[in-house]
Amino acid sequence: MDEIQKSFRQIADIIQTSKDNTYRKINEEMIKMYWHIGEFLSMQAQESSFGDAYIDSIAEFIQSEFPGIKGFNRRGLYRMKQFYEIYVEDEFVSAVLTQISWINHLLIMSKAKTKEERQFYLMLSINEHYSSRELERQMNSAYYERYMISKDKMFSGESNITNKDIFLDSYVLEFLDLPDNYKEKDLRKALISNIKDFILEIGRDIRPCSV
Repeated sequence: MDEIQKSFRQIADIIQTSKDNTYRKINEEMIKMYWHIGEFLSMQAQESSFGDAYIDSIAEFIQSEFPGIKGFNRRGLYRMKQFYEIYVEDEFVSAVLTQISWINHLLIMSKAKTKEERQFYLMLSINEHYSSRELERQMNSAYYERYMISKDKMFSGESNITNKDIFLDSYVLEFLDLPDNYKEKDLRKALISNIKDFILEIGRDIRPCSV
């Protein structure tokens, strides 16, 4: 790449960085807004007049004030209320809620069964910069459960734990479509056939070795 092209790339990097920062700021403000609306609704829920009719009236009012705005129907407002009530007493995550997208929050709220599981997927999303598609894939594959099982096996010192067990507990390999009682040659053949997907799957955890 010649010097002119390098200078052009610098401009492109500046633009991309600015766009990324803008998106993060917008997301941060949006999550804060949903939190405060959820807090308001949670407080209002203590009143006898609170209910579906009350929520519908709020949704109609918001539409009249901000025509065409999305996400503020009855279902959306109840989700904001749920969001606030789930995390209001969870000091562990209160400082990081704005670091993932609202879609990822909805996935975690709808699929995670315990406080610990929510914390796990929240921090996973932050650390790995997961898109909603990547997060949903990990949750559908029961990554949290597999991670906990692997950790329990290692700490319990089970003598029958093998490299294959650790490997398959650490990575999602369902795309290989292997039979339950597969042999090593079956795994090797499947990996070669699906090498692109395999690299994408394990790439996040590959780190350069220090010399």
